Amino acid sequence: MSQQNMNPEEYMPLRDVVFYTLRRQILRGELKPGERLMEIALADRLGVSRTPIREAIRKLENEGLVIMIPRRGAHVAEITRQELNDVLEVRRSLEVLAISKACDYMTEKDIRELKEAEEAFAIQIARKDADLTVLGEADEHFHDIIYKGTNNRRLIQILNNLREQMYRFRMEYLKDTDIRQTLVREHDAIVKALENRDKEEATRLMSLHIDNQYRNIVRSLDIKDQDEQENR
Repeated sequence: MSQQNMNPEEYMPLRDVVFYTLRRQILRGELKPGERLMEIALADRLGVSRTPIREAIRKLENEGLVIMIPRRGAHVAEITRQELNDVLEVRRSLEVLAISKACDYMTEKDIRELKEAEEAFAIQIARKDADLTVLGEADEHFHDIIYKGTNNRRLIQILNNLREQMYRFRMEYLKDTDIRQTLVREHDAIVKALENRDKEEATRLMSLHIDNQYRNIVRSLDIKDQDEQENR
Protein backbone atom coordinates (compact mmCIF):
# COMPACT_ATOMS: atom_id res chain seq x y z
CA MET A 1 0.00 0.00 0.00
CA SER A 2 2.69 2.15 -1.04
CA GLN A 3 2.41 4.67 -3.73
CA GLN A 4 0.17 7.18 -1.98
CA ASN A 5 0.64 8.68 1.47
CA MET A 6 -2.15 6.66 3.09
CA ASN A 7 -0.92 6.68 6.71
CA PRO A 8 -3.05 3.66 7.73
CA GLU A 9 -3.79 2.99 11.37
CA GLU A 10 -2.91 -0.56 12.35
CA TYR A 11 -6.35 -1.26 13.76
CA MET A 12 -8.23 0.16 10.77
CA PRO A 13 -9.67 -2.24 8.17
CA LEU A 14 -8.32 -1.80 4.65
CA ARG A 15 -11.68 -0.57 3.30
CA ASP A 16 -11.68 2.22 5.90
CA VAL A 17 -8.09 3.19 5.12
CA VAL A 18 -9.04 3.52 1.44
CA PHE A 19 -12.22 5.43 2.25
CA TYR A 20 -10.48 7.97 4.48
CA THR A 21 -7.61 8.36 2.00
CA LEU A 22 -9.96 9.16 -0.88
CA ARG A 23 -12.11 11.36 1.35
CA ARG A 24 -9.08 13.36 2.44
CA GLN A 25 -7.89 13.72 -1.16
CA ILE A 26 -11.28 15.10 -2.21
CA LEU A 27 -11.52 17.51 0.72
CA ARG A 28 -7.97 18.74 0.13
CA GLY A 29 -8.55 19.21 -3.59
CA GLU A 30 -6.11 16.49 -4.68
CA LEU A 31 -9.08 14.88 -6.41
CA LYS A 32 -10.78 17.84 -8.03
CA PRO A 33 -14.49 18.68 -8.40
CA GLY A 34 -15.83 17.03 -11.54
CA GLU A 35 -12.90 14.58 -11.80
CA ARG A 36 -13.85 11.06 -12.82
CA LEU A 37 -12.96 8.33 -10.34
CA MET A 38 -11.62 5.37 -12.29
CA GLU A 39 -11.63 2.25 -10.11
CA ILE A 40 -8.70 0.55 -11.84
CA ALA A 41 -6.52 3.68 -11.80
CA LEU A 42 -7.28 4.36 -8.14
CA ALA A 43 -6.65 0.74 -7.20
CA ASP A 44 -3.28 0.82 -8.95
CA ARG A 45 -2.37 4.15 -7.38
CA LEU A 46 -3.20 3.00 -3.85
CA GLY A 47 -1.88 -0.52 -4.29
CA VAL A 48 -5.18 -2.26 -3.47
CA SER A 49 -7.82 -4.30 -5.26
CA ARG A 50 -10.91 -2.73 -6.82
CA THR A 51 -13.25 -4.00 -4.07
CA PRO A 52 -12.26 -1.49 -1.32
CA ILE A 53 -12.21 1.27 -3.96
CA ARG A 54 -15.78 0.41 -4.97
CA GLU A 55 -16.89 0.32 -1.32
CA ALA A 56 -15.20 3.67 -0.61
CA ILE A 57 -16.85 5.32 -3.62
CA ARG A 58 -20.25 4.08 -2.43
CA LYS A 59 -19.68 5.61 1.03
CA LEU A 60 -18.40 8.85 -0.48
CA GLU A 61 -21.57 9.02 -2.57
CA ASN A 62 -23.61 8.71 0.63
CA GLU A 63 -21.64 11.66 2.06
CA GLY A 64 -22.35 13.75 -1.03
CA LEU A 65 -18.68 13.98 -2.01
CA VAL A 66 -19.15 11.71 -5.05
CA ILE A 67 -21.96 11.56 -7.58
CA MET A 68 -22.82 8.76 -9.99
CA ILE A 69 -23.56 9.95 -13.52
CA PRO A 70 -25.45 7.51 -15.79
CA ARG A 71 -23.15 5.95 -18.41
CA ARG A 72 -20.24 8.08 -17.14
CA GLY A 73 -19.52 6.54 -13.73
CA ALA A 74 -18.38 8.14 -10.48
CA HIS A 75 -17.21 11.75 -10.32
CA VAL A 76 -16.07 14.03 -7.51
CA ALA A 77 -19.06 16.20 -6.66
CA GLU A 78 -18.87 19.83 -7.70
CA ILE A 79 -18.91 22.42 -4.93
CA THR A 80 -22.37 23.97 -4.85
CA ARG A 81 -23.39 27.32 -3.41
CA GLN A 82 -25.66 25.52 -0.91
CA GLU A 83 -22.81 23.33 0.38
CA LEU A 84 -20.51 26.32 0.64
CA ASN A 85 -23.18 28.36 2.43
CA ASP A 86 -23.95 25.56 4.90
CA VAL A 87 -20.32 25.02 5.91
CA LEU A 88 -19.33 28.68 6.12
CA GLU A 89 -22.50 29.62 7.99
CA VAL A 90 -21.55 27.15 10.71
CA ARG A 91 -17.92 28.22 10.62
CA ARG A 92 -18.80 31.92 10.96
CA SER A 93 -20.85 31.28 14.09
CA LEU A 94 -18.17 29.10 15.67
CA GLU A 95 -15.28 31.41 14.75
CA VAL A 96 -17.10 34.45 16.15
CA LEU A 97 -17.74 32.56 19.38
CA ALA A 98 -14.12 31.40 19.47
CA ILE A 99 -12.62 34.86 19.05
CA SER A 100 -15.00 36.28 21.63
CA LYS A 101 -13.81 33.66 24.13
CA ALA A 102 -10.19 34.19 23.06
CA CYS A 103 -10.48 37.89 23.96
CA ASP A 104 -11.21 36.77 27.51
CA TYR A 105 -8.74 33.92 27.88
CA MET A 106 -5.74 34.33 25.55
CA THR A 107 -2.50 34.81 27.45
CA GLU A 108 0.33 37.12 26.44
CA LYS A 109 2.22 34.02 25.35
CA ASP A 110 -0.72 33.04 23.12
CA ILE A 111 -0.74 36.53 21.58
CA ARG A 112 2.99 36.29 20.83
CA GLU A 113 2.46 32.90 19.24
CA LEU A 114 -0.39 34.32 17.15
CA LYS A 115 1.83 37.18 15.95
CA GLU A 116 4.50 34.68 14.94
CA ALA A 117 1.91 32.65 13.04
CA GLU A 118 0.67 35.83 11.34
CA GLU A 119 4.21 36.72 10.28
CA ALA A 120 4.90 33.19 9.03
CA PHE A 121 1.70 33.30 6.95
CA ALA A 122 2.64 36.72 5.49
CA ILE A 123 6.10 35.41 4.55
CA GLN A 124 4.55 32.48 2.69
CA ILE A 125 2.06 34.77 0.94
CA ALA A 126 4.93 36.97 -0.26
CA ARG A 127 6.64 34.06 -1.98
CA LYS A 128 6.02 33.99 -5.72
CA ASP A 129 6.40 30.21 -5.67
CA ALA A 130 4.20 29.77 -2.60
CA ASP A 131 3.01 26.18 -2.20
CA LEU A 132 -0.76 26.02 -1.80
CA THR A 133 -0.64 23.27 0.81
CA VAL A 134 1.90 25.21 2.90
CA LEU A 135 -0.31 28.31 2.68
CA GLY A 136 -3.32 26.29 3.80
CA GLU A 137 -1.43 24.86 6.76
CA ALA A 138 -0.15 28.33 7.76
CA ASP A 139 -3.70 29.71 7.63
CA GLU A 140 -4.99 26.76 9.69
CA HIS A 141 -2.23 27.28 12.26
CA PHE A 142 -3.22 30.95 12.70
CA HIS A 143 -6.82 29.99 13.46
CA ASP A 144 -5.77 27.02 15.62
CA ILE A 145 -3.98 29.38 18.03
CA ILE A 146 -7.17 31.39 18.42
CA TYR A 147 -9.11 28.18 19.09
CA LYS A 148 -6.56 27.12 21.69
CA GLY A 149 -6.97 30.50 23.38
CA THR A 150 -10.70 29.94 24.00
CA ASN A 151 -10.04 27.68 26.98
CA ASN A 152 -13.02 25.59 25.80
CA ARG A 153 -12.08 22.05 24.84
CA ARG A 154 -15.47 21.16 23.40
CA LEU A 155 -15.47 24.22 21.13
CA ILE A 156 -11.96 23.33 19.95
CA GLN A 157 -13.13 19.77 19.24
CA ILE A 158 -16.10 20.95 17.17
CA LEU A 159 -13.95 23.39 15.19
CA ASN A 160 -11.39 20.67 14.52
CA ASN A 161 -14.15 18.37 13.29
CA LEU A 162 -15.15 21.09 10.83
CA ARG A 163 -11.55 21.47 9.63
CA GLU A 164 -11.66 18.85 6.88
CA GLN A 165 -14.96 20.17 5.51
CA MET A 166 -13.36 23.63 5.41
CA TYR A 167 -10.14 22.46 3.79
CA ARG A 168 -11.78 21.98 0.42
CA PHE A 169 -12.94 25.61 0.42
CA ARG A 170 -9.73 26.99 1.94
CA MET A 171 -7.69 25.62 -0.96
CA GLU A 172 -9.99 27.21 -3.52
CA TYR A 173 -9.79 30.52 -1.66
CA LEU A 174 -5.99 30.55 -1.50
CA LYS A 175 -5.68 29.80 -5.23
CA ASP A 176 -6.80 33.38 -5.88
CA THR A 177 -3.53 35.33 -5.75
CA ASP A 178 -5.41 38.64 -5.95
CA ILE A 179 -6.89 38.28 -2.46
CA ARG A 180 -3.84 36.95 -0.60
CA GLN A 181 -2.66 40.38 0.58
CA THR A 182 -6.21 41.07 1.78
CA LEU A 183 -5.90 37.94 3.91
CA VAL A 184 -2.68 39.23 5.44
CA ARG A 185 -4.33 42.55 6.31
CA GLU A 186 -7.34 40.77 7.82
CA HIS A 187 -5.11 38.58 9.99
CA ASP A 188 -3.16 41.63 11.13
CA ALA A 189 -6.35 43.47 12.14
CA ILE A 190 -7.63 40.40 14.01
CA VAL A 191 -4.36 40.15 15.97
CA LYS A 192 -4.55 43.82 16.96
CA ALA A 193 -8.15 43.48 18.15
CA LEU A 194 -7.22 40.45 20.25
CA GLU A 195 -4.20 42.22 21.66
CA ASN A 196 -6.45 45.12 22.70
CA ARG A 197 -9.06 42.70 24.11
CA ASP A 198 -11.59 44.53 21.93
CA LYS A 199 -14.27 41.87 21.75
CA GLU A 200 -16.71 43.88 19.61
CA GLU A 201 -14.05 44.70 17.00
CA ALA A 202 -12.60 41.19 17.05
CA THR A 203 -15.96 39.53 16.41
CA ARG A 204 -16.78 42.07 13.67
CA LEU A 205 -13.46 41.41 11.94
CA MET A 206 -13.79 37.64 12.16
CA SER A 207 -17.31 37.72 10.73
CA LEU A 208 -16.06 39.94 7.89
CA HIS A 209 -13.12 37.58 7.33
CA ILE A 210 -15.45 34.60 6.80
CA ASP A 211 -17.92 36.60 4.67
CA ASN A 212 -15.08 37.75 2.40
CA GLN A 213 -14.00 34.14 2.08
CA TYR A 214 -17.49 33.15 0.99
CA ARG A 215 -17.69 35.88 -1.67
CA ASN A 216 -14.27 35.12 -3.10
CA ILE A 217 -14.83 31.37 -3.28
CA VAL A 218 -18.12 31.92 -5.11
CA ARG A 219 -16.34 34.23 -7.53
CA SER A 220 -13.35 31.95 -8.09
CA LEU A 221 -15.46 28.85 -8.70
CA ASP A 222 -18.20 30.67 -10.57
CA ILE A 223 -20.75 28.68 -8.57
CA LYS A 224 -24.29 29.05 -9.85
CA ASP A 225 -27.40 28.89 -7.72
CA GLN A 226 -29.02 25.49 -7.93
CA ASP A 227 -32.20 27.17 -9.15
CA GLU A 228 -30.30 28.63 -12.09
CA GLN A 229 -28.78 25.24 -12.91
CA GLU A 230 -32.19 23.55 -12.85
CA ASN A 231 -33.66 26.18 -15.16
CA ARG A 232 -31.09 25.67 -17.88
